[in-house]
Amino acid sequence: MHTSSIQKECEELADFATGGELGRGIARLVLACSPRDLQRMRWNFSKKIRDISPVYRKALEETITGYLHGTYQNVRLMNQQGVFSSMNERLPAHHPAYWRMVSAHCATGNPEENRIRFLKYLLSGFCMFVQGIPGHPVGMPFPGGDRVESIDGVYYCPVRTKANDVDAALCPFCPALQTPESGYLKPPVNASEHRRQEFLRNCFDRHHYNG
Repeated sequence: MHTSSIQKECEELADFATGGELGRGIARLVLACSPRDLQRMRWNFSKKIRDISPVYRKALEETITGYLHGTYQNVRLMNQQGVFSSMNERLPAHHPAYWRMVSAHCATGNPEENRIRFLKYLLSGFCMFVQGIPGHPVGMPFPGGDRVESIDGVYYCPVRTKANDVDAALCPFCPALQTPESGYLKPPVNASEHRRQEFLRNCFDRHHYNG
């Protein structure tokens, strides 16, 4: 896929208004790819992390492999079952900015590299905007032992406001909250909706988290 084609697709994706419309648009592009493309993404990721400790590398590779294949299958199944037709919720206001960012990041390198990179962003965009889950999968480990978590329906990521690498481009669009620092208020477990909302207000007011 040439850079101009990716830019055109990003413009079309940015114009969608609902999660269902975006889901169908992403499905059309993702399902035109093959399982071998997912394998290429895995190989590329493995090369990027080959110099880190073997134990951490293994945990990352297992998590990312499950994420890639799981998201691809979710796209396929939801498209096959016609789920998108009932998803009428409006997309967040920052959704077009995500696709502008994707277009810019897929404008360098050779066409094949751009195509695989675009697939990565399509899968991440599907997670964040269609499914409402973090761009980094739940369970993904980070240095220091922290992981992306889901507690009482609220997602927490230890790098939500701290990451500075390439993948940090996902952070401004991710529905996860920053994981509370050690000693901070922890999320309530099995709490009522009122209690969860109170916790979120406390997080925002006292600790300046953003979601």
